[in-house]
Amino acid sequence: MGMEGLLQNSTNFVLIGLITHPAFPGLLFAIVFSIFVVAITANVVMILLIHVDSRLHTPMYFLLGQLSIMDTIYICITVPKMLQDLLSKDKTISFLGCALQIFLYLTLMGGEFFLLGLMAYDRYVAVCDPLRYPLLMNRRLCLFMALGSWVGGSLDGFMLTPVTMSFPFCSSREIDHFFCEIPAVLRLSCTDTSLYETLMYGCCVLMLLLPLSVISVSYTRILLTVHRMNSAEGRRKAFATCSSHVTVVSMFYGADFYTNVLPHSYHTPEKDKVVSAFYTILTPMLNPLIYSLRNQEVAAALRKVLGRCGSSQSIRVATVTRKD
Repeated sequence: MGMEGLLQNSTNFVLIGLITHPAFPGLLFAIVFSIFVVAITANVVMILLIHVDSRLHTPMYFLLGQLSIMDTIYICITVPKMLQDLLSKDKTISFLGCALQIFLYLTLMGGEFFLLGLMAYDRYVAVCDPLRYPLLMNRRLCLFMALGSWVGGSLDGFMLTPVTMSFPFCSSREIDHFFCEIPAVLRLSCTDTSLYETLMYGCCVLMLLLPLSVISVSYTRILLTVHRMNSAEGRRKAFATCSSHVTVVSMFYGADFYTNVLPHSYHTPEKDKVVSAFYTILTPMLNPLIYSLRNQEVAAALRKVLGRCGSSQSIRVATVTRKD
């Protein structure tokens, strides 16, 4: 199933959408568009704050900045096309466009798996070995962590995308989804894909287990260290620095566990679309909000930037008034 299969399949698909026949497409558009704007704004603000505020030039915030970059790209893979389809009767997506969606969402999803695991290791070093934290979490290691997350995620995309798109598809080109997710695309295949799905299942489980092992070991050590702390203030700081990460991990891994680990008997197209909407649309919006609302340093950096903007505006108004 090589180039001939790809050429045979090189026609358009039709995306049915999140809801097959929405009663109020305008309302759905407004809701999704609002979430999209909040997600993009929150992630871009997070990236800018980490860049401009020197107090956030630490390994934890460097990795958090990488997460915001991933979330920004992640939501841009699916939502613009979804919004377009809500307003247009033409819901087609090209063969190459579908393949690109699969590759990018696999890359970003895999990258977040690895990055969240490495962020747990960062928290472990910060809580359990704070004196050696600057030495262990040096700039070189942080860059290696970020690069490793992107490369690790892209390997998943490079492995699964060509195989998925090389299967022959039947006459029906209607994908019962709002984007080209692999299980929805494979339902259109004319051949038996059970072996490939089993191998893909094993690949996804492996990609889940590797970072989950790091997360489990890191937080086990953190809990043991916190338990031995005598200072209530120290415990509070330790829990505060880890609670946001644990919340994000629970949301992202929980949704992906349903999608890639639970047997097919638990899946229906409707459930799959709801869960996919959660981790491709809602999670990129919630991640920066969770980190900013529950983090005093980020909140302080935001107030500082807003204060500068307010001061600059006041100076400009005063200058204009004097000239008049």
